[in-house]
Amino acid sequence: MAGWPSLGRVEDRRLAQALRDGDALALAEIYDFYAPRLFDYCHALLRDQDLAADALHDSLIATREHIGKLREPERFRSWIYSIVRNECLRQLGDPDRPQQRHEAPEQSEDAFLDAEERQRREETRQLVHSALAGMAARHREAVDLSARHDLSAEELAGVLGISTQQATELVAQARDDLDNSLAAAIIARTGRGDCPSVAALVDEDEWPLPTEVCRKLIRHIESCPVCRDRRKRKVSTNRLMQVLPVAAMPSDLRMAVLSLAEAPDQHENRLRIAQRAEPFDVWGWPTSLERRAQPARKESRRGEGGSSRLLPAIAVAACVMLVIGAIFLLTSGGDSDGSKNLNNKVPGGVAAAPSDSASDFPSPSDSVEPSPSKSKHSPSPTPTKKTPTPTPTKAPPKPPAPPTHKPPTHKPPKPGTLSVSTCSMDVGDDSCDITLTAQGGTVHWSVSSATGVSASGSGTLPKGKSVTVTAHKPSPCSASGTGTVSFSPGGSASVQYDCLLGG
Repeated sequence: MAGWPSLGRVEDRRLAQALRDGDALALAEIYDFYAPRLFDYCHALLRDQDLAADALHDSLIATREHIGKLREPERFRSWIYSIVRNECLRQLGDPDRPQQRHEAPEQSEDAFLDAEERQRREETRQLVHSALAGMAARHREAVDLSARHDLSAEELAGVLGISTQQATELVAQARDDLDNSLAAAIIARTGRGDCPSVAALVDEDEWPLPTEVCRKLIRHIESCPVCRDRRKRKVSTNRLMQVLPVAAMPSDLRMAVLSLAEAPDQHENRLRIAQRAEPFDVWGWPTSLERRAQPARKESRRGEGGSSRLLPAIAVAACVMLVIGAIFLLTSGGDSDGSKNLNNKVPGGVAAAPSDSASDFPSPSDSVEPSPSKSKHSPSPTPTKKTPTPTPTKAPPKPPAPPTHKPPTHKPPKPGTLSVSTCSMDVGDDSCDITLTAQGGTVHWSVSSATGVSASGSGTLPKGKSVTVTAHKPSPCSASGTGTVSFSPGGSASVQYDCLLGG
């Protein structure tokens, strides 16, 4: 996602195991795959180039020092995100944190865009930033991690320290809030001639929409056949999120991380950094800073227990937006990755839920795109400016057995292979379903690429179980054609589609 290096879930286990085994090249490989997306996440939370680089630097060192604690290496992806998030929260709570921010420059991807495409992208960014700005911080972070960072519900649960069910509900509600707001705003700008009630509700010169007008418009859409039919048109949340800028990492960060990790005389520095990341629970997961002041709960780390709670609905506030550039993303048919009907909620996947206060932490969408900065980060192998806030402690000893409500997973399931079906779309179809079946054992799968059509997804399939992945026609679609969707760890599906000329 977002132009970052593609890495399948099977590779997560391999990298985690290599780091655990002391492979000298493992940390460098992990850096190359994960650092770009992790730095962007750090920068989204901290909004400062140097602080983000420091957070990622220390998180990768902590990852190296604590990898032996992780009992489920196949969950390495969400585990490293949780370490990074904790370090960012620690920095946000540091009273000595500099008040002046120097945002990172944008990772440029303009080389092949013409002037019209760049303008359209900037207009769409304004739309997305305006829409996200009205959402609760928790919702913004959930949408960012699921849509841009491509984390599954279970992985998101591991990062946020909540149950898989809570993560699914969180992402569904966050995406629904965003989509409702987009639909209301676009109808307000384009539907006045189709519906007299919209014209009566919305002043043509009143923009952005006031909160009360937006609330009335959302209620009206639910009861109006004309507007409800327009609302059925699809918008791609994933595609919208992909236009957001990516923060560029400092060029010297890689050397700083690898030098500190391997230098024999830096053992004490590595130890101090590792201690700041503690404590870890019995499953090897860092205890969230949001939970350390809360009473202990009995839910399993994997989120199989715990009460479900929904976050407050804030769709109305997200209507304060610009809609220039949004209309080109709306089509009468399928769209790119993550296309969904605005009438449906899209699910977004390990312990008690942390506070959902919007003031807990800034969200990836709290600010506009990164602006060029003259500051240059040069992480020192000796992080003398940091003062550990928690008292260094040792990780709690592992009990002889995990909690009774969670079965032990000492041995990974036997890996299997994917059986992949084909699918086709007629003229009236916008999408078709590809069926994946696990044969011979459990399969950790993901869409590795899609050509000619759009598709996305990932997950874990037990032996003999099946799941469907939806492929969408290209938009615009004016002729018949074929596409291919490839999967990791192996397999590809041929997709055929027919389109009306100009459809």
